[in-house]
Parts: sequence; structure tokens; C-alpha cells
Amino acid sequence: MIGILVLFIINTAMAQEEKAKVLVLIYSDNGGTYELAKEIAKGIESGQNVQAIIKQVKASENPKLKNIPVATVEELATYDGIAFGSPVYFGNISTGMSEFLSKTIGLWSSHALEGKPATVFMSAGSGAGKELALQSFWNSLAVHGMVLVPNGISGYENIDKNIPQGNSVLGITSLVSLNSVERPSKSERYLAEVQGENFAKVAYALRSNEKTKSVNKVGVAEKDINQVLKDKNIVLPSLPKPVGNYELYARSGNLIFINQVALKDGKIVNPGKIGVDVTEEQVKEATTVTMLNVLAILKKAVGGDLNRVKKCVQLIGTFNTPDTYTKHAELMNPASNLTVEIFGEKGKHTRNTSGASSLPVGSSVSIQAIFEVE
Repeated sequence: MIGILVLFIINTAMAQEEKAKVLVLIYSDNGGTYELAKEIAKGIESGQNVQAIIKQVKASENPKLKNIPVATVEELATYDGIAFGSPVYFGNISTGMSEFLSKTIGLWSSHALEGKPATVFMSAGSGAGKELALQSFWNSLAVHGMVLVPNGISGYENIDKNIPQGNSVLGITSLVSLNSVERPSKSERYLAEVQGENFAKVAYALRSNEKTKSVNKVGVAEKDINQVLKDKNIVLPSLPKPVGNYELYARSGNLIFINQVALKDGKIVNPGKIGVDVTEEQVKEATTVTMLNVLAILKKAVGGDLNRVKKCVQLIGTFNTPDTYTKHAELMNPASNLTVEIFGEKGKHTRNTSGASSLPVGSSVSIQAIFEVE
């Protein structure tokens, strides 16, 4: 009996850990879209294996909205699905939501949202142009390669057909300006909940499939990189700023290319030539700082989710050394050790080290890195 109870407790804990997370991301003028968002979230959580988090794209002074947290572009890639909500502006997405989506070019270029499920809902005023607006929403998400989940005619048989309703096969809307009944109407709220419930099933199924693919050949799930960083007290720095006409990283296919020096808080750590200006231990410290910069940029390149890293392919270390120096490999070991410590088997890589008579901005070390990502 005790054994059964222990198994039940373990299974319950594992089930809680396995909950999928869905972001309900909205822009709302007067609260109508937010009311639909709450019904969407209710439907998402009805199956008890998906958690819904409501956030907005910008802060609002509306009393209904001012306490809703604001989402960042970078966090979108961390969710298992996203339900987007917006008012209709003349047959299009609202300005607030459109401005937010315009900032996702980094996610687009890094393929960060590809394969993630998305659904849309809108607050449609009179209802004119709602289909155009929903389609424009879909177009923006399709460019990201998201899996678009429509509502179809789910729940249609149970709504009140004696009054105009905002249902659409592409996603629920609410006819806000048709106020002969409270809006969202009871039927619109019902359809929003149905949409959330249907979307949760897709998000959870896709997430479960991704989890299955992440299990290695001996059946052991790979560690979450974010948890590894937390457990090992590894804090990635803020992104360094380019000092010339170049980008922090470049992507070609599934490969990410990054070059960095020992920059921290705008200053070079332990600059100079080894044996002249700095010791070997100081250069090793600078190597660690440089590799942390590389990893911070890598995180940006994969949309904030380092679990998308499939392999560290190669590290190349160059050090500011005298002509007779030969222990370059020892100076590079901190970078290699840090990479394997974080990524495990995926962090093991090929490597090359060399010396140079000088390096940019006086740095004692420069690291080039190549990573394969999803």
C-alpha cells in the first residue's frame, strides 16, 4: 500500500513538471480582448495538463489591464504554444500588436518559433473586417513557421443563433459595438473557452512529441539547460555591443558563428600579452569571460532557449603570446570545460588554439565558436 502511495506521489509530481505552458498574449484597448483572453485561458487549463499565462504586449493604464504583466519578445520562444489576441483595426491587427510583432525579426531569423502552435482571437467592433483581420494575423504567424490552429465550427451547435455572434472558423471574435447584449456574449465566451480547450490539446501533443525526441538512446531525458545554469550558478552576461560594422552572430542553415573577446561591462578583462602584462591564471579568467560572452550571444541566436542547441561543433582560441609560448591548450581549457559542463555530450567539440602578436582592443584572448542548432 505504501509503495502504491509513493508511486502515486511520484507520478503526481512528474505530471506537474510535465505541464505545458501556453502564453495568451494580448493587446487590449478597453478590456474586450482581455475578457476573451480569460475565457481562452480557462479553456486551456480545463484539461489540467496545460498552464495558461496571460500577458500583454505593452503596459496599459486601463484599470482592467494595468496589473497584467508585459511580455518580452525573447520569452516567446520559451512557451509550448501562443494564443494571440487583439482588437480589429479597420480589417487588420491593432497597432499595439503589430508593433510588437515587428520586433520579432530576431526570432524569425533564428527560426525560434518554427513548429510552435499558435491560435488567434479578436475583439471585432461591429464585426466588419473580422475575417480580413484574422487572416492578416495568420499571415504574420505563418511567416514564423508556426503551426496555425483554427477553431473550425467547434461549439457552433451550442450557441444562441438569435443574436449576432462573433464566431469564425479562424478564431473567435466578439462584436463589441453590438451591445444589445453584454459583450463578449455568453456564446462568444463559450466559443473562446472551446477554442482554448482545443488549442491546449494541440500544444500539449506537440510538446510531448518534442519531449519524446529529446530522450536519448538509453531512454534518459536530457537536462534542461536553463536548470543546469541555475544549479551551477552560471550567470550569462548582458550582450556585448559590437565595436564595428558587424553582427554579434551569423546563421547559415543550422550553424551559428560567433567571435568574441574578453569584454565585461564595457571593459577588457585582464588585457595584454601573457608573461608580460598578465599571468596564465589571469588569461584563463579572461577565457572564461570570453566564453560566457559567446554563450550569451548563442542564447540570443536561439531565441532565448539554449535547449535548441544540438552540438558545439568547434572552438578556436587565439591568445596574445610571445613567439616562444607553447601552452595555448591549457589557456583554452576553461572555455572547453565550461561548454561541456553546460551542454554535456552536446558540448564536446573539436578545437584549435594558437598565438598572436596582438589581438583586438588589447584582449589577451579571442574565441571563435560554431554551434549546430535546431
